[in-house]
Amino acid sequence: MEENEPVTVPDPEVAIEPAGRQRIYKRIARIAAYTILAMVMGSLIWVLVYRFAMPPATFLTLRDRLAGKDVQRQPVRLTDISPHLYRAVIASEDQAFCTHNGFDWAAIAKARDFNEQSSRTRGASTITMQTAKNAFLWPSRSWVRKGVEAYFTLLIEGFWPKQRILEVYLSMAEWGPGIFGAEAAARYHFGKSAAQLTTYEAALLAAALPSPLRSQPSRPSAFLTGRANEIHSITDKIDTGCSQK
Repeated sequence: MEENEPVTVPDPEVAIEPAGRQRIYKRIARIAAYTILAMVMGSLIWVLVYRFAMPPATFLTLRDRLAGKDVQRQPVRLTDISPHLYRAVIASEDQAFCTHNGFDWAAIAKARDFNEQSSRTRGASTITMQTAKNAFLWPSRSWVRKGVEAYFTLLIEGFWPKQRILEVYLSMAEWGPGIFGAEAAARYHFGKSAAQLTTYEAALLAAALPSPLRSQPSRPSAFLTGRANEIHSITDKIDTGCSQK
């Protein structure tokens, strides 16, 4: 080095900046990984608990209670519900329930084609998807909610038998203002237990599911009567064997 040549001293802040950024990025990645792992484990535990314990509430029941409304819900086992009802519900809501793995792709394709050609909207939610929404999520039409719903649908189909899915669904479905579950619906609309429902009463309840707040199974409109007749006519043709195994 020549005698008067200037010596360059590296700026310590510049020297450590890349290494500091790397540590920050690694810390963020580690926190994100732990958060995702905790969410996955938490959801698995939640689903496993509900495999044996009946969900205590839904977003809708909590909403109604917080609003000061009277809420009637009496969860019962599938063995305490008339086979007429769950056969009618499968015929009405999800005819491929016993054979699909949570998603009815044929129904989804038909709904997509219908929605592309019509101003009205047709859904393709299976009983499992509706159970995931009622038991674990909030009602919304956002893509985020639908994505989480799909995730819980996979978990439910993976860890619950079909009978349990149907049992939880029938204990949480809305059947009128503040009326949730098959037992409360049967008592509210027909003055009897869910185990005592006749074939036609079951068809009327199943027909009311898409619009529970506007339908009156005990005083059915012409539309509801016609829909109930349709359900009643095809119930015996639908595979419902998985609900009785």
